[in-house]
Amino acid sequence: MPILNRAAELQSEATEWRRHLHAHPEILYDVENTASFVEQKLKEFGVDEVVTGIGRTGVVGVIKGRGQGDRAIGLRADMDALPLTEITGKPWASTTEGRMHACGHDGHTAMLLGAAKYLAETRTFHGNVVVIFQPAEEGGRGALAMVEDGLMERFGIEEVYGMHNMPGMAAGSFAIRKGGIMAAPDKFAIKITGRGGHAAEPHNTIDTIVTGAQIVGALQTIAARNANPLRSVVVSVTQFHAGTTHNIIPEEAYLTGTVRSLDEDVRDLAEKRIAELAHGIAAANGAKAEFEYERACPVTVNHPSETNHAAQAAIDIVGVQNVDTDVDASMAGEDFAFMLQARPGAYIMIGNGNSAGLHNPAYDFNDEVIGHGISYWVRLAERRLTE
Repeated sequence: MPILNRAAELQSEATEWRRHLHAHPEILYDVENTASFVEQKLKEFGVDEVVTGIGRTGVVGVIKGRGQGDRAIGLRADMDALPLTEITGKPWASTTEGRMHACGHDGHTAMLLGAAKYLAETRTFHGNVVVIFQPAEEGGRGALAMVEDGLMERFGIEEVYGMHNMPGMAAGSFAIRKGGIMAAPDKFAIKITGRGGHAAEPHNTIDTIVTGAQIVGALQTIAARNANPLRSVVVSVTQFHAGTTHNIIPEEAYLTGTVRSLDEDVRDLAEKRIAELAHGIAAANGAKAEFEYERACPVTVNHPSETNHAAQAAIDIVGVQNVDTDVDASMAGEDFAFMLQARPGAYIMIGNGNSAGLHNPAYDFNDEVIGHGISYWVRLAERRLTE
């Protein structure tokens, strides 16, 4: 089946919602106006139950089917924007300096609102569709906050599904894979303490810059020589701060970076080896290293059966030739991983066409794919609650 006729009809209205949200971005948990907008729309649609304040500022709607049934599936969209200044110049560009929807969460919210309106009108399913509007995906672990607030238990959710747009993929196409589809995005920091002194007398110092440079080089061996080459890991040093002028060897140096992994064992290995290399190289140079490691969210792991259901729903909409069921995993992170730890489910990508990349100040969500997204959500809900 192609895009649903009603979804096509809703595209213009959903585009207005999307552009309104784009012009008024909010970040992390401070999404009160966005949440209020979502709440108002869900009530206008006749959604049976609308609950706010789940995970601080999340919104949940429950749509009951006409048929008897206790099953419930969750459909999730994220609502928050990024601390970034927009340069698109579009009429609907951000009206708030330093904040913009540079990841398409405005589009995700609009597509799920469109699906909620459609499902509340038709109700051709058995059981409950639970639409989940999440705050703080961009570094705030809002998915975990909603899970810890009893999201799954309170609404009886048995399966949960997420969707994200992907620049560079053909507009309206879909991509998914079983297993790890998004990486665990961890952070690390290393503080090196040596002995500062005159740059003309390095023999009287313990050089933190030389020590730090050796650590940076050694960290590249984790992927190259420690991890199984068939199990991906990325270790990137992204900051190196030391010194104040040209003729002083600094007392301290600071390194920070990120580890991206698609496997919990590899994740553990990377953390262990960074600590060992930092402490060992510092000691070999007579310096001291302090190490911190922060785990942001887990690997986003798609469950096999639910991945099949999601892929089939997408195929029903755009045809098998437009659905990649074994897409390469991304080393970017996604806190939907916490929901997939709580319940079986799947995370799918929808093509955004030839747009600027995610987290880019020139990015904008492609409104032409809204009908595809609405149709996917509807088809998935109806398939899972009529089988």
